[in-house]
Amino acid sequence: MKSEQNVIRLYDGPAPGSESWTHSEQESFSQPWQTQVVFNVVDPTLTLVAPAAGTANGTAIVICPGGGFHALSIESEGFGVARWLAAKGVTCFVLKYRLAECRTDDPASEQATKSRPDFEAAVQSVIGLAMADAQAALAHVRSNADGYGVDANRIGIIGFSAGGITAASTAYSYTPASRPDFVAPIYAVYNWLPDKRVPADAPPMFLAAATDDPLGLAPHSVSYYNDWTAAQKPVELHLYSVGGHGFGMRKQNLPSDSWIERFGDWLGVQGFLDQ
Repeated sequence: MKSEQNVIRLYDGPAPGSESWTHSEQESFSQPWQTQVVFNVVDPTLTLVAPAAGTANGTAIVICPGGGFHALSIESEGFGVARWLAAKGVTCFVLKYRLAECRTDDPASEQATKSRPDFEAAVQSVIGLAMADAQAALAHVRSNADGYGVDANRIGIIGFSAGGITAASTAYSYTPASRPDFVAPIYAVYNWLPDKRVPADAPPMFLAAATDDPLGLAPHSVSYYNDWTAAQKPVELHLYSVGGHGFGMRKQNLPSDSWIERFGDWLGVQGFLDQ
């Protein structure tokens, strides 16, 4: 699935803004989430998942797994997504962005037992760092586009839940180097966005969520949709009646399982799957 030579550090030295952190990255299988997770990310990285030789179409995407800014659902919302898109010719980069420190080896349970104020304080302490990592990831791919065999004008970003707002933030505020050419916030938080002004050259957006999301995030996707339609920017929204939260690439035998195919359709309509 990955090898060390495919792991790219985002920063040459300690990540700016967290130089004093002393904890270290860990990975485990989360029983509550029933998937592999990464937590205590200190040194942000990208892991390259490339298409088979001769099949790359020039499009690249940065993938931001979710996990409440306490963990990353690295398989269901990371490498599983990357493998599907790489099979379509997309060059994928799975982002490990900085997270709140976990004191146990069970980040899912740890964040679930925090009081709402404690959870939000932990999120607010790192959300800006995570968003900076996403911008740095896009800028890295663009500045190295030739080396990766991708088109510098076909670099997008997708994210899930916490990773969704991390990805979405890059479409509201960017430099020429970090502007995404397309963005896909999936069951993403909206309320924590630091800037809700849609830029004049905002990229096309794809959205998906489930109405029965127990975290109540379906209306957040509608908020993104409303921002883009009000600004007369291209946007597509899929709201499934059932699917819950965090469905990612998990198979639930529900219509929401097909969201990734709808995303592939949308990429095709936008011209991002053309050779």
